[in-house]
This record gives sequence, structure tokens and C-alpha cells, in this order.
Amino acid sequence: MVDSIYRTRSLGIGAVGLPDQYADGKAAKIWQLYIGDTKSRTDEYRNWLVKLLQTNGCKRILDVACGNGVDSIMLLEEGFDVTSTDASDKMLKHALKERWNRRKEAIFDKWVIEEANWLTLPDDLEKPGDGFDAVICLGNSFPHLPDFKGDQSDQKLALKNIASMVKPGGILIIDHRNYDHILATGQAPTGKNIYYKGDLTKDITTSVLWVNSKPHMVTLDYTLEAPVSEDVDGVSKFRLSYYPHLREAFSELLNQAFFGKCEQQVYGDFKAFTPGQEYVPCYFIHVVRKTG
Repeated sequence: MVDSIYRTRSLGIGAVGLPDQYADGKAAKIWQLYIGDTKSRTDEYRNWLVKLLQTNGCKRILDVACGNGVDSIMLLEEGFDVTSTDASDKMLKHALKERWNRRKEAIFDKWVIEEANWLTLPDDLEKPGDGFDAVICLGNSFPHLPDFKGDQSDQKLALKNIASMVKPGGILIIDHRNYDHILATGQAPTGKNIYYKGDLTKDITTSVLWVNSKPHMVTLDYTLEAPVSEDVDGVSKFRLSYYPHLREAFSELLNQAFFGKCEQQVYGDFKAFTPGQEYVPCYFIHVVRKTG
């Protein structure tokens, strides 16, 4: 029995079959506008991520949700050896174009870009030796994976596959929006965008689908004041849908993915998170060290 339903307008099938616009060609262009220039990541994000990777001695990085390549490009420019994967060929097209345009730069010439699905990751991507120094899955990417079976089996398999790419002693950095707050209030926390400097967003409308008294899907409808071009017509809208992971439950899923052989730390918007703190973060970022 469905407690409440809202209509969704399917304009494309997402990377894992979700009815949103992730894999749609036009949506990929609009997403490029939303995030802004690929060099315009917030300083706070860039500095936090680079310092975390450097402090942990990470050199070889796997980006399992690279999209159009924005995070991978940032890390390449910081001197990291990056392998990038995504399940959407429409999004990967932007990364492949950037690699071609900058092919004369040695670090970009070595950039590995592969189409891969989290559910079949070990088959889609060859793991180097005992794994990567760090695996990143950022920008609220993992919640794109739906729970069609109702038992989170796909999420568990995906996280197990992602964890298998981390070498012993390496780290996984994975995030999700603060769905605890969204489900409690019906709205995402207000505040600055911690990842992107893009300033075209006019509005983000939040909708929650409840099934049998349980949250099944959160949908965000973005409205952008985009410059008119041959690809985008002024005010543009796109929809992204997510499975809402709660902080504590997601930490347990990660623990299971590493078979309990891990250490975890949770950050709220790049700051160490303490339950009950006054500041309400927009994102939770889990850093998991593989201990065995």
C-alpha cells in the first residue's frame, strides 16, 4: 500500500534505471551549468579533500561517480593519479572531451576513464594490484541507486563492490545529503552549496515518496536561470531522485561492506560531526579506512 504518491516526469533513465534526468543528454548540459566552471569548486571542498588524501598518503585515486569529471579534473590538477568511472555515457562524454583537449599534459594523458556500474564494478574495472589508495563517491551520488527490491540488496552489493576496490590501509570517501533532516522537516537544510560555486540556481523543490509508512524516494526539482543557447533555453528545470539514507544506518551499511574491518569518521560539511550539535549540515561525508 502506498501512503502518498507524487507524479514524476521521466525524461531519461538514470545510471541504474532510476526515472530521473541523470543520463539525459540535455540534462548533462544543464548539470554542467549548475556546477559552474570545472575549476570553480569551493576552496573549502578542494582544500579539505586534497589535505585528507595527502595526509593519508594517497596517490592513486578511483572516482566511482565521476559524472562529467569535475572532481577527477580537480584531483588531476593537484597531481593525483586518477581513474574515473560512471554508468552514464552521456556524462562521461564531457570527461572524455576534457581529456582530449588536455592530452598534451602528462597527467591528463594518463587519465583512465571507463564506463562502469557499481553493481558489476569488479567485472567492469580491473583493480590495480591490491587496490586503490582511495576511492571517492561524492556529490550525493550513491543515493541515486534505488531500492527496487525493498531489502537494500542492491545498495549492499554496490558498497561491497566499491569497498573491494580500496587497498588495505586505504580509504573510502562517500557522502549523502542530510536525509535525516529532509525526512524530519520536508526540506533540505538551508545554507551555501559546499561543493559548487555555480550561482544559477533559483529554486530547489523537495518531494518525499512514502511507501508503507517508510521513506522510499526523495526527489529534488532544480530550477536554473540559465543563459539562452542552442542547447539550453533560459529558465531550465531538471529532476534528480534519490534513495534517502540516514546517517547511522548508512554507517552500518559501510561497516558491513568492509566486513567489519574498518574505522569510520563522519563529517558534516567538512567538519567533524557530533550527534546533537547545533549546526545542521547539508551533507554527511563518511571516511572509512580499510583495516583488513
